[in-house]
Amino acid sequence: MSDATTRAAALLAGHRESIDRLDAILVYTLAERFKHTQEVGQLKAQHDLPPSDPAREANQIARLESLAREAGLDPAFAKKFLNFIISEVIRHHEKLKDDGV
Repeated sequence: MSDATTRAAALLAGHRESIDRLDAILVYTLAERFKHTQEVGQLKAQHDLPPSDPAREANQIARLESLAREAGLDPAFAKKFLNFIISEVIRHHEKLKDDGV
């Protein structure tokens, strides 16, 4: 291998180590977030509140789009990602309500 290729391989390895650490942070952060949304879902089910809160969801999406712009992340991607999370949360809340928690 040439010196340039060796340097590139070392840089690549460093970037991949950082990506792996960040992936772990994402997974643990999502797990913590879903712990809280499960608690919210149980409260909603116990008090016969709707599983979805469209006004809050719209505010959260706008907030995350703004944060994404500040962070240099594509706001459309952030919106798509949050919409996926919200749909999972609502699905969990609906199941809790159906299960009579």
